[in-house]
Amino acid sequence: MTSLPSSAQRVVDAATANGLTCELSEFPDGTRTAEDAAAAVGCNTAQIVKSMIFDADGELVLALTSGTNRVDGDKLAALAGVDKCSRADIDDVRRHTGYAIGGVPPFGHDNPVRTWIDPLLLTFDQVWGAAGTPRHVFPIAPAHLLRITGAIEADFCA
Repeated sequence: MTSLPSSAQRVVDAATANGLTCELSEFPDGTRTAEDAAAAVGCNTAQIVKSMIFDADGELVLALTSGTNRVDGDKLAALAGVDKCSRADIDDVRRHTGYAIGGVPPFGHDNPVRTWIDPLLLTFDQVWGAAGTPRHVFPIAPAHLLRITGAIEADFCA
């Protein structure tokens, strides 16, 4: 059996620590976009969890967004209680979460991050998230995703 990259193993370990078995799938051609991931796993693009890190006036926050939706920075800023939210700097994302953009998982970060979840994701029996690399993804029930992330359901999409 081939060992996982350390970043993917950390996602598996975080799931295990929260009482879940995390079954990763690897796609050598990558799953960097929601469309790529949906095509690879054979699901609707809306079932892909985009883990989007934003800078909320100096605090990094996480928006778990359906693959078919886009984050409205003004709505996310209002939820975070700040004036402005913008996409976080790639180096800040890596430093704070321990993961590179394109593989940021919805949980298992190096540091705590306030999290909101797109209500559309909660309409599915199963959704798919990045598992620490641009090539690894995993399925999860939205109820488990809510529990592990502590996400707040909110409308922050454009």
